[in-house]
Amino acid sequence: MKGFDCGDHTLNQWLQQRALANQRSGATRTVVVCDADHAVKAYVALASGAVAVAASPGSFRRNMPDPIPVVVLARLAVCRSVQGQGIARALLADAFERVLLTSQQIGVRGIVVHAAAAAARTFYLHMGFDSSPSDPSLLLLRLSDVAAALEASAK
Repeated sequence: MKGFDCGDHTLNQWLQQRALANQRSGATRTVVVCDADHAVKAYVALASGAVAVAASPGSFRRNMPDPIPVVVLARLAVCRSVQGQGIARALLADAFERVLLTSQQIGVRGIVVHAAAAAARTFYLHMGFDSSPSDPSLLLLRLSDVAAALEASAK
């Protein structure tokens, strides 16, 4: 994992220093994409969480308890050497499938991501996420929209 460089020091450092410990403790579940030499080229990390009703767009919060149960897309990063090849979209689709499977066992309204970087925010908005009315970096996607996105990508 030492050679992983997505261009964001924080994401690189998290993979190298926290991913395994978080996996072992149950804080996150991380999926990695490796090349033929077993070098990590991308990863996505998911966690459980909740979001306040007040921080959610209308369609996301409708008829929901406060806080709303969600899956947190904690991290998603792709190594610079393979960026632009659709790996981020593929990892996001994999995360969507995992969230749908999880929702069959526990209550989940959707997925949230904290997109601090402008490029990340643009990517997630393009993928169908909506902005929080109180925090533009907090993006949300309802479970029904997750299912629709997977259905559309399968066609």
